[in-house]
Amino acid sequence: QVQLVESGGGLVQAGGSLRLSCAASGRTFSDYTKAWFRQTPGKEREFVAAITRSGGISDYADSVKGRFTISRENAKNTVSLQMNVLKPEDTAVYYCAAMAGGLSRRSSGYGYWGQGTQVTVSS
Repeated sequence: QVQLVESGGGLVQAGGSLRLSCAASGRTFSDYTKAWFRQTPGKEREFVAAITRSGGISDYADSVKGRFTISRENAKNTVSLQMNVLKPEDTAVYYCAAMAGGLSRRSSGYGYWGQGTQVTVSS
């Protein structure tokens, strides 16, 4: 089992930055691919970014490419999402997720989820 806890959400003006963190506990952190998803009311959970177990390869949704950066520190059991040049359309609940397989953009592939953290970007 893996337990995930997100932090770092909040309210920010358009053009600003936020850094989300996800702390993991339980089984060996480095065994899992990590990802961030986001969700707004009435919509399906949307892929944001993912990173391989070693941290050597990452993948981003087109909507955030060039603005967001995913990183991980296996020694500290954390994965982070640096979000720059935030836009009102980035407003959502952001979720950290983990899976035993390789990179995937499908939420159904991830077996472990955090409780989510709210990010609100004002115009």
